[in-house]
Amino acid sequence: MVTDNQARRLKKMLSEGNKLNTSALKTGMDEKTARKYRDKGRLPSELKKGHTWRTRIDPFEKDWGKIKQMISTEPGLEALTIFEYLQRQTPGEYQDGQLRTLQRKIKRWRATEGPPKDVMFPQEHYPGRLSQSDFTHMNDLGITIGKQPFDHLLYHFIMTKSNWETVNICFSESFESLSDGFQCAVWELGGVPERHQTDSLSTAVNKDGNPEEFTNRYAALMDHYRVTPMRINVRKANENGDVEQSHFRFKKSVDQELMLRGSRNFASREDYEQFLRKMLKRRNGGRKVQIEIEQKALRALPERKIDSFKLVEKAVSRNATILIDHNIYSLNSNLIGEKVKVKVFAEHLEVMYAQKLVEKIPRLRGAGKHKIQYRHIIDGLLRKPGAFENYKYKQDMFPTTRFRMVYDGLSKARTPRRAAKEYLSILNLAAKESEGLVDDAIRILLHTGTQIIDSTAVKDMYLALKEGNLRRNPEVFIQKVNPGIYNELFTNQEASWILLN
Repeated sequence: MVTDNQARRLKKMLSEGNKLNTSALKTGMDEKTARKYRDKGRLPSELKKGHTWRTRIDPFEKDWGKIKQMISTEPGLEALTIFEYLQRQTPGEYQDGQLRTLQRKIKRWRATEGPPKDVMFPQEHYPGRLSQSDFTHMNDLGITIGKQPFDHLLYHFIMTKSNWETVNICFSESFESLSDGFQCAVWELGGVPERHQTDSLSTAVNKDGNPEEFTNRYAALMDHYRVTPMRINVRKANENGDVEQSHFRFKKSVDQELMLRGSRNFASREDYEQFLRKMLKRRNGGRKVQIEIEQKALRALPERKIDSFKLVEKAVSRNATILIDHNIYSLNSNLIGEKVKVKVFAEHLEVMYAQKLVEKIPRLRGAGKHKIQYRHIIDGLLRKPGAFENYKYKQDMFPTTRFRMVYDGLSKARTPRRAAKEYLSILNLAAKESEGLVDDAIRILLHTGTQIIDSTAVKDMYLALKEGNLRRNPEVFIQKVNPGIYNELFTNQEASWILLN
């Protein structure tokens, strides 16, 4: 079979004035074949006729109308699903080996007659015009703080022209986290972009059908910074492509740096944040020229940040608790029946009563959790000690494991009511005086082997510590060991036997 290269070489030799028979011989053709390609002036591949006939009977011909209707109505249907459906409808008609034939047939139909596919349109980015942000989960990297798993997210902000980026640690995709992250980003950047784009976050974007596209709080945030808010279409993450791709690259960089570091554990959250800041500084350092161009095009920042909190009003229940975002928090029992205003920040709550701050509480993560402070309800428990044994939030009444050990010991030696009274008296001492000193008193009593640690023993030990009659951390003296004592364990005869053997 003559190849295209042979035909090209023949043509070249003839153009150089060589005879046909000589040229045919040198290109490996007979003279008749060479004459054919000379006269036609076309390559062998151009003379081939296309394969237009079917070599096998199409097994899906009779059901093709039904198949075409199915994939036209539901474009997402896979060939395997349709094939299994046909096997159920007509048992024995189709064999497993025919699946590939159906896949090729459907693939050709979609390429030639099917609905048009989404087209990716590359975008031109301009300095200072567009920023994007999104949340990304970091749990899969296995980061720990003080050897404890640190479940968290990052709010990730980028400028699409220069790829300048920054992150904020957060624990939920709340508006407070979004507001904190956005404001920290633009103040760190030193200016405000013209537009800001997010995905369809429920904290920023209203559900379809709502006359307002963006929530009031998010619209107010964007208005404060004079930024035009934008959103992508639902389930179209590619429209937020710059930040989505940056998620992948940034997390990969974090993972690599953790490998170099040799540990995924950090002593504190501050250490972890410093680790991220150093990474960001290095990553943004390679974009210095583009960042400087972008910063010149940014708008001026407003005079101040706005507070990132949600203000809610709650009545304190008879249980001395309030419900905030599906989590329960205790307040001082004096506030039962009163209405309080709660500022819900990203990581803490501020409880206001009569325009004064009465409580600052760390915000719980997730839902269905509770945070009960024993100091808030100890007076009520002292009046009703019988309620303690089956109290719903009893586990929150043990500040440390040592307090729990004391209660367990009392429960074995006293009746439930008497054990509760004794323990609550100890807890009251911790609430009204010093939890740390009471815990130290219990530690010393446990160390000395006191059988029953009751309120009297704890109070006496507490007073001794408080008045300085006893050291909280007594010095430990280890007597110097004399190695010669070891020889006294053996008689002279035994020692000689050991040396000889």
